[in-house]
Amino acid sequence: MVIDGLQCGFFDREVFLDLKEGGFLCVTPTLGFWEGAMESFDSIAQWRELAAECADVMVIARNLADIEKARADGKVAVLLGFQNTNCLDDRIRYVELFADLGVRILQLTYNNQNELGGSCYEEKDSGLARFGKEVVREMNRCGILVDLSHVGPQTTLDTIRHSERPVAVTHANASSLYVHKRNKSDEILKALAERGGIIGCAAYRNIMPKSAAASLRGFCEMVAKTVAIAGIDHVGLGTDQAHHSSRKYLDWMRMGRWSKVVNYGAATAGNSEPAGKLEWLQRPSALGSVAEGLRDVGFNPEEVDKIMFKNWLRVYGEVLH
Repeated sequence: MVIDGLQCGFFDREVFLDLKEGGFLCVTPTLGFWEGAMESFDSIAQWRELAAECADVMVIARNLADIEKARADGKVAVLLGFQNTNCLDDRIRYVELFADLGVRILQLTYNNQNELGGSCYEEKDSGLARFGKEVVREMNRCGILVDLSHVGPQTTLDTIRHSERPVAVTHANASSLYVHKRNKSDEILKALAERGGIIGCAAYRNIMPKSAAASLRGFCEMVAKTVAIAGIDHVGLGTDQAHHSSRKYLDWMRMGRWSKVVNYGAATAGNSEPAGKLEWLQRPSALGSVAEGLRDVGFNPEEVDKIMFKNWLRVYGEVLH
């Protein structure tokens, strides 16, 4: 079985059939990046319609019990998530409102500073703001998992220490293995583990070693090195893979409505095109092959299960309700 902590792009029945074929137990899609409340409500409504159309293969889950039921019913469970908190429109009461609508994961910031704290791309990280502390506390209360993947280093550390429940870096890698602003330091990964959190190792070539992008073994070796830093109970998968993406979608991810000039996100001016699928991960269903790859680099069966799905289940069980 497989749990992927973060995917993006456009999901349809074809995608869900492929995920089911690949043994996916649960996946978190991205419902928004820069959108405000009304656009975000619309995105939730569209996902509800999609769930009704694909009810035989997927179900929107709210907690661990829903995920386990989906497993028993042979369906893919979906945890709705946003990669920003713009959807709150600066209203603390909206945290509970979005929770009631089924949202279970919120990333505190995307690629820019916001009212909650600093982003990984800002020159100076302000740390977790007063409003950020209020939102984290409310997310804890409402059963929403805090995501810190694109969040700045100081804000990330502040949040790990401030949160009363485990938090997640759903889609990133260790910066000691690949230097990039999107990746996380060993200090952060160790602090994350100390508080019961998890990092989902990303399969996005712009933030991973070339060897990990080139082969399944290389990826599994990267996962093994991440386990050496954070511990076997605090590492999972969070591919950041996109479905049915396009240049228009990519530009929205990078620039939203905030910039009049070109911004490259995790890419560079010399490498601005879509990152492209990994050689060993041409279809989402291929992620299931990671289990065999992990065994090949020395993990025992129980450790493989932890990385593939059990560590995510533990965090979901401690946070979601």
